[in-house]
Amino acid sequence: MPMKVGIVGMPNAGKSSLFSALTGVAAEAANYPFTTIEPNVAVVPVEDDRMRRVADTVRASKVVWDTIAFHDIAGLVAGAHRGEGLGNQFLANIRETDALLHVVRAHTDAGIVHSEGSVDPLRDIETIETELMYADLEQAQRRLERVVRQARGGDRHAIAEQRWLEQVVAALSAGRPVRTVPVPDEAPDAATLLGSLTSKPVLLVANVDEGDAEVPAAIAAYAASQGARAVAVSARLEAELGALEAGEAAEMRADLGLAESGLQAVVRGAFELLDLIAFFTAGEDKPAQTWHLRRGLSAWHAAGQIHSDIQRGFVRAEVVSWEALVQFGGYAGAREHAALRLEGRDYVMADGDVITIKFTP
Repeated sequence: MPMKVGIVGMPNAGKSSLFSALTGVAAEAANYPFTTIEPNVAVVPVEDDRMRRVADTVRASKVVWDTIAFHDIAGLVAGAHRGEGLGNQFLANIRETDALLHVVRAHTDAGIVHSEGSVDPLRDIETIETELMYADLEQAQRRLERVVRQARGGDRHAIAEQRWLEQVVAALSAGRPVRTVPVPDEAPDAATLLGSLTSKPVLLVANVDEGDAEVPAAIAAYAASQGARAVAVSARLEAELGALEAGEAAEMRADLGLAESGLQAVVRGAFELLDLIAFFTAGEDKPAQTWHLRRGLSAWHAAGQIHSDIQRGFVRAEVVSWEALVQFGGYAGAREHAALRLEGRDYVMADGDVITIKFTP
């Protein structure tokens, strides 16, 4: 299943325009709130130049890219947690995602109506964060009521979860998100059972004027204070570039001094947000494929990404870095130069590893 990233923000922040630019799928966008009622979803490939070089080296039959699913979710407004602006439905859509791209209007186009009447990025960020925290507070209080009854029976897991939920309620009441409250070792699934919105990692996307490449100082400072990440993208410019041929778009970006596309900036930010690494599988006359895995996980976990049967029958892994595989001209050369290693199930995967799993059916 691809990673699900929800694009959220105030009405007319540029969410649907960014969605269209990133995915090439024409999401409906108009100059009034609530244009998007159901979330648009587009699954797009996460391309990696390292994979191209590996595939060419081993003469793979084709390249299969891992994917990321962008969910364009309608704009939230103040009072969404009480159902304002169809808020309950939108909050439910957010809950299904793995991470959030919070689009913040930072451009000065007077032709785009702002639902609050003026452009104020920090106010807009606070509005969205407040609505998510209100929704989480209500959910945490309901969950706490159920867990307290279980804890009275002496269940250790329930007792640990109760203490955590009490801390969560206190944090949310003080305006701090759930992600600031560490999950106890005694109840490692407590966060999953709560299903909070503010525990999700957030990438702030500043929708800037055309030609701007820097995150506005106020947004950058806020992101740093929250332990979040931030990137700058001009949704309008990316939409214009998306309509051009690849060569023309690259030339225009170069003229504007932009090192990468909006898609590259956002995808890079999203994967850094979730602390994911890439690993590859490739063989001669076979498909070469990219995969992603949480940093710190093992070869056994990587096998599970490929197929559950491979994970169950795991015997060992042949591992080589993508640089060594390319440098030595393939698996035979890598083996001759002792760059190809045999690893067990506990081997911690590194970014750019090329892996072949040996398993028993």
